[in-house]
Amino acid sequence: MYNLEMYKNTDVIIITGEYVNKLKKLSEFLKNEIVVVLSFLLALISAFFVAPSEKYIEYIDFRTISLLFCLMIIMAGLNALGIFKILAHKLLIHVKNIVHLVLTFVLLCFFSSMIITNDVALITFVPFTIITLNMAGLQRKLIYVVVLETIAANLGSMLTPIGNPQNLYLVSAFNIGIVDFVKTIFPYALLSLLFLIIASLFSGKEAVQFNDDFKMEKPDLKRTILYCILFLCALFCVFRFVHFLVLLAVVVVSVLIFNRKVFLKVDYSLLFTFVFLFIFIGNLGSIQSISDFLYSIVAGNEVITGIAASQIISNVPAAILLSGFTDNVRALLIGVNIGGLGTLIASMASLISFRFVQQEKINNSKYLLVFTAVNIAFLAANLILYFII
Repeated sequence: MYNLEMYKNTDVIIITGEYVNKLKKLSEFLKNEIVVVLSFLLALISAFFVAPSEKYIEYIDFRTISLLFCLMIIMAGLNALGIFKILAHKLLIHVKNIVHLVLTFVLLCFFSSMIITNDVALITFVPFTIITLNMAGLQRKLIYVVVLETIAANLGSMLTPIGNPQNLYLVSAFNIGIVDFVKTIFPYALLSLLFLIIASLFSGKEAVQFNDDFKMEKPDLKRTILYCILFLCALFCVFRFVHFLVLLAVVVVSVLIFNRKVFLKVDYSLLFTFVFLFIFIGNLGSIQSISDFLYSIVAGNEVITGIAASQIISNVPAAILLSGFTDNVRALLIGVNIGGLGTLIASMASLISFRFVQQEKINNSKYLLVFTAVNIAFLAANLILYFII
């Protein structure tokens, strides 16, 4: 009897332990993928008011999703080859002091994000920044530098149609010409660049001893050329010289042949977020009373509503949501781009930096305080510029 009871208690402990582990995994998933979970819930709730039908397929912008998928694969492939770290390393060996170091990292994030996207820029350069600052004994500068890098990636990426997902979606959905796009965003990007340079000058005066002992393997030449060609094809597709289905077929077949592991690097949660939000917005548009209400709020207030919505649901979902209720895409473009400043979730790319900083056992409260203060300053400056021009 004693042994039986002992086994029963052991079973209870094992079952309880498994249950706790599952709860932890679920909690971690919800924390890391909160946007896709919320978008799914919104789509699900809206389905109770608009019954599922073939219209659901019509809601989804497959061109945007295909383009985003292809660009993520291409950038993941180039990143895996170490191309961006090699370029950064070439620049950093010439750094002499902390100001030069910070300027180098900030400008790398700002300009590279225009091509490789804000997410990839931060995934590439924030870990490299942490390593470099630790080697130089400048850990105390980590929070300030990473905050500036995050802002640089979010603001630099807004100057090109492929710099971030919201631009890619709006350019694709509204067929915005490259000249109109740049004219709309350039003043804000220029102001942001000037402010980033000024902010970098306040990083200190310490000399930096940068040891040239990074072990960089030479990237595979054939794969590098392949991804560069695929990237050019993606650019042609963005500007509608190549059909998106052709691009999708070429990218998928090429990666299947040369590097299948890259498929594991794609942010599928972002793709599903787009799908769920397309369904949600499509259903809202089918409910006349709600559609009229949203039109009355958004129309004429695209910049303010874009900024406000971004603070709560982040700028990618905000762009998709609000785009269904306005024809003034240029104002919305400004709103959701500068709306990436502010709260930590205003741009989901900002969470990437935060996760890397957390791994360094940095004071989270201090990071959030500095992040929020600097972001609000940049947001205020861009908003003032909007009202001036």
